[in-house]
Amino acid sequence: MATTKKKPASAAKKSTKKSSKAAPKKSTQAKNFLTAPINQALSKEEMIDLYRTIVGIRRFEERSLRAYNQGKIGGFLHLYIGQEAVAAGIVSLMEENDHIITAYRDHGHALAVGMSMNECMAEMFGKHTGCSKGKGGSMHFFAPDKNYWGGHGIVAGQTPLGAGLAFALKYKGLKGCAICFLGDGAVNQGSFMETLNLASLWNIPVIFVIENNGYSMGTSLKRSSAEENLAHRAEGFDMEWEVCNGHDVFEVREVANRAMVRAREEHKPFLLEIRTYRYRGHSVADANHEKYRTKEEIEEYKRTKDPVNVIRQQLISAGILSEDAAKKIDQEKKDEAEASAKFADESPVAPRSEIQTDVYWEVDNDSEGKLKGTYFFND
Repeated sequence: MATTKKKPASAAKKSTKKSSKAAPKKSTQAKNFLTAPINQALSKEEMIDLYRTIVGIRRFEERSLRAYNQGKIGGFLHLYIGQEAVAAGIVSLMEENDHIITAYRDHGHALAVGMSMNECMAEMFGKHTGCSKGKGGSMHFFAPDKNYWGGHGIVAGQTPLGAGLAFALKYKGLKGCAICFLGDGAVNQGSFMETLNLASLWNIPVIFVIENNGYSMGTSLKRSSAEENLAHRAEGFDMEWEVCNGHDVFEVREVANRAMVRAREEHKPFLLEIRTYRYRGHSVADANHEKYRTKEEIEEYKRTKDPVNVIRQQLISAGILSEDAAKKIDQEKKDEAEASAKFADESPVAPRSEIQTDVYWEVDNDSEGKLKGTYFFND
């Protein structure tokens, strides 16, 4: 269940310290978020599109893992498997002047905003047909035409950039908001704290979305953060906050919509913590991901809270999706992911002439700034 600034999260850390916040009683009934007004406003096809997006992210990530194990992808690979409903739900609420920026676990957000599997897979293969011409790799997908300002490899480095996007909207008088995703491992970075302070001081329409999968790189939340309810950080900056679960895309939409509407209408920041889970390690190179957590823990989440299974069952129970239609969509996405790997494998690498492009705007555009200073050292 979602919790707000007025109602602390039910999973609040028990403490012997005096506190004015008492954890509310847990509800014995799960709320049906499919009936929330923001979700009831969706057409049947739009609901099925949400399922299609979530399944597409899952199948793309699974095919990416295979490609990595085959030696087709170099560097790091941070998979989004288990967290698909977060990106799909929030992106589905975006309007014309809304912008999005995220960290290095960026494939799900990229596909949710409408980037093609081909350009994303080719980017990871280091090919010239990739969204960043093969120069960014897994952590650096970008699509400015879709208001998607990328994945960023520096932990919490995207948070001041997200505030900057939102500041630009306010400065230009545009009705919109910026959604800045970060992980639970980023909340203790100083840059994030500084950004929260400025966002609150200047009333910037930014929503910081903490995708709390519980383990940062490989350290459990209880060992890395003194206050396990990460959204409470907002109170120190006089900022509104809320907590929700991330396995139900309709819960994500219901809660995120309130934050996004408020940001657009009032130019106010918001801190949204979404409790989610990743099935794989921090990256594919994380060989110890089953040592700092149990196989039983992972399997329990898969059994009870898998985002693909949750929405599938919701739509079938509501008579919106049939078993046959669900299987067809699943196969279509598997085929699309397989085709993207073939496209990437057959695509060319960048020509040597591209080595020094896309480094400095002044150089690429032959601007007056090119005359100032030295950019490259050539033989």
